[in-house]
Amino acid sequence: MANGGDDHEEYHKIEGSNGIVVKNLYLSCDPYMRKYRTKKAVSGSYADSLKPGSPIIGFGVAKVLDSGHPNFKKGDLVWGRTGWEEYSLITDLQELFKIQHTYVPLSYYTGILGMPGLTAYAGFYEVCSPKKGEHVFISAASGAVGQLVGQFAKLLGCYVVGSAGTKEKLVVSFNKSAIDPNSSAVETLHLNS
Repeated sequence: MANGGDDHEEYHKIEGSNGIVVKNLYLSCDPYMRKYRTKKAVSGSYADSLKPGSPIIGFGVAKVLDSGHPNFKKGDLVWGRTGWEEYSLITDLQELFKIQHTYVPLSYYTGILGMPGLTAYAGFYEVCSPKKGEHVFISAASGAVGQLVGQFAKLLGCYVVGSAGTKEKLVVSFNKSAIDPNSSAVETLHLNS
């Protein structure tokens, strides 16, 4: 990644490399990024600690401005790991994907089609694999992943119980996942399908 700047003219792919230069359009703020607030290494984290002077790295949507890689050309829209900066030089392209479906709002690639959506989908359909009518408990039901799991569970016809730290957070879950608004529980609301 390159440090941000106002003038993208200073960014060019490294000659002879497969790197690309992108203009970041949308950036995602995801739960795993909490570790960036601590100086200590987080045990079991799949993301590196933030280095002083370096941009935060996360998932985003970007437009290719310059490319040394045969799979990416100028003007392509991509999503994957990029810097929280206006322009980025990306040399590790393993987690960068060309956007094929440009008719979908690009911001969806930071939510339902991004890390939160993929995590919710895999956790619910691939790991949990519930059947219609089964009970599903969602901790952090108001979070990015929890809200989506709640919606998947309701669509499947499951009985859903969601928890959150405050009643206000559960109201968010209700608005996103159709949790019963008349529930008197402060920390847990039941979704009747």
